[in-house]
Formats: sequence, structure tokens, C-alpha cells
Amino acid sequence: MKIIFTALFTAVLCFSFNACGKKEAVNESGKETETSAAPKKVGLVFDIGGRGDKSFNDAAYKGLEEAKEKLGIDFEVIDPGDGSDRESALRKLASKKDVGLVFGVGFIFTDDINNIAKEFPDKKFACVDYSIDPSKQIPANVEAIEFKEEEGSFLVGVIAALNSKTKKVGFIGGMESNLIRKFEDGYKQGVKYADPDCQVLSGYVSVSPEGFKNPGKAKEIALSQYNSGADIIYHASGLSGLGLFEAAREKNKFAIGVDMDQQKEAPGFVMTSMVKLVDRAVFNTVKDFTENKFTGGIKTFGLLDNGVSYVYDENNKSLISEEIILKTDEAKKKLSAGEIKIELK
Repeated sequence: MKIIFTALFTAVLCFSFNACGKKEAVNESGKETETSAAPKKVGLVFDIGGRGDKSFNDAAYKGLEEAKEKLGIDFEVIDPGDGSDRESALRKLASKKDVGLVFGVGFIFTDDINNIAKEFPDKKFACVDYSIDPSKQIPANVEAIEFKEEEGSFLVGVIAALNSKTKKVGFIGGMESNLIRKFEDGYKQGVKYADPDCQVLSGYVSVSPEGFKNPGKAKEIALSQYNSGADIIYHASGLSGLGLFEAAREKNKFAIGVDMDQQKEAPGFVMTSMVKLVDRAVFNTVKDFTENKFTGGIKTFGLLDNGVSYVYDENNKSLISEEIILKTDEAKKKLSAGEIKIELK
């Protein structure tokens, strides 16, 4: 009987330790001590185009993967598809007890993030490409992440103008919006800085967020611009940019990628890419969260913060001369020093 009682007591004791959801140990005084806390969990809702866009969304996901590897966090992602369920996706993640930080990837999340953050004041939120409105207050538990896309776009504009043989280059935007116009404005001014005689042909896929996931329409615009004399086209159109790369291959012309290094999408035809280090912004925000240093407010990433840049490596050095890189780096220094001012419309 004594043996049976001892076994039963041991089983009950083990159950009581496991029921609380934490790993416990007993110290020398007989008191329970927590040996390891559950990892912090982060949620993320993708932008239009979703994971696999080879651009903006994939960059954000890369930041989460790095945070899991280096910081030990868990994460959960939701792809709302056509974007109609953004708010409910954010609410679903925020409602989970184990999720402490929720990301919305893309400026179209701005209002939804603000609303959900007020409903869940005990949770932290971050919006990549948050659309800042000076007349509206950002909730204290929201980090508004913005980039100086115009600076990186200026530099690839310099590269495009100096490489163009036809003195015509192109630009394709996904959605007509203030954010994408920052890419266009910076690019155009970089082109004109490098060569005042170089012409820029511009086109947009749509006036709605659907413009970020329509490669067919982007390809039509690209073919039109190539046929009109452009020999290099820069895009800021998310998943739609895949249409540009198809057109570049067909016409044997050049494209310029965006957000991530996109040379793999059309090797030999991607002259460079304007990289926007969304992955670093996501990782740094998660790091602050895990270290209880999350402060909310506006966080801006530009040339001085290594938040934007352009690609020049073994894969594309044969497409851009050292002389052009020297001129581009000179422009970069002037931008960083404030000697060149980019005007945004």
C-alpha cells in the first residue's frame, strides 16, 4: 500500500507542476522556482501580395525569422489575401494571450492599427510604412515605422540616368499614393541630377492596393515604356514587379528592383535594386520588445541609419561601371550631408 500511495503522490505532484504551463524546479528549501519562461510571441499580418512577393512582405518575414533564430521568439503570421480582412486579422492576433506584439505590414494598415491599439492598450503594435498624419496622434502603444524611400530612389535614379543609352528611363508604381510618390519623386530627381536631358516615363498599375499584386498590368506598362524608348525601368509595385522582370527579359532591357535585392528574378537583367531594410526594422522592433525597451512613436530609417541603399556586388558589378558607382557614392554623401534636398510633392 505504501508503494502505491507513493506512486500516486508522485503522479499528482508532477501534474501540479505541469498544469501551470511553466517548467518548474524545487530548490533546496523545497520552494518551486521557474527555470525557463515561455518565449515571447509576435504576430504579423502581411500586406497586399502576401508572403512570396519577393519584395516587401518577404523582407518583413525575413526579419521575423532572424528574430526567432537570434532572440528565441515565436511568431504567427496571417495573410489576409485580398486585404479585406486586415482589421479582423489584427484583432485575432491581439486577442491571443501569448501574443504581445503585432505588426501590420504596409501603409494601408495605419487606421486599422490605430483602432485596434486603442482596444488593446496592454499590447504593443508596429506598422511598417505607417502613414503619418500630423493632425492625428499616434497611440502610445504603436511604433510608426517609416523609411526615406526617396533617398534610396534618388541613388538608383542616378545609376539609371548614367547607364541609359537612350536618355529615357521608366518608373512603375503599384498604387497611386503618397508613399509610392516618394519613390517616384526621389527617382526622378536622381535622374535629373545625373543627366538633366534624361526623360522619365511614369506609370501606375492602379489607384487601389490591388496595384501591388497585378504583374500582368505592370508588364503591359513596362512593355509600353520599353517600346517608347526607355531602356531601364525602376518599379515600386510589390508583387506586380514580377511583370516588369518578364518584360525586361523579353525586350532584352534592364529593370531596377525594390525593397530587396531582386536580381534572382531576372539574372543579368536587374541592373540594381533599391533595398529598403524592412527586415532590420522588424528585427530591431522585436528586439526592443523582448528587452522591454519598446517605446512607440515614430521610427525613421534613411541613408544615415542604413535603412535604405542600393545593391552593388558580384552579381551586378559587370552592369555598372566603377566610374558610375563613384558618382553615385558622391551623390550619397551629399544627400547624407544635406547638400542635396529632395522635394516631395
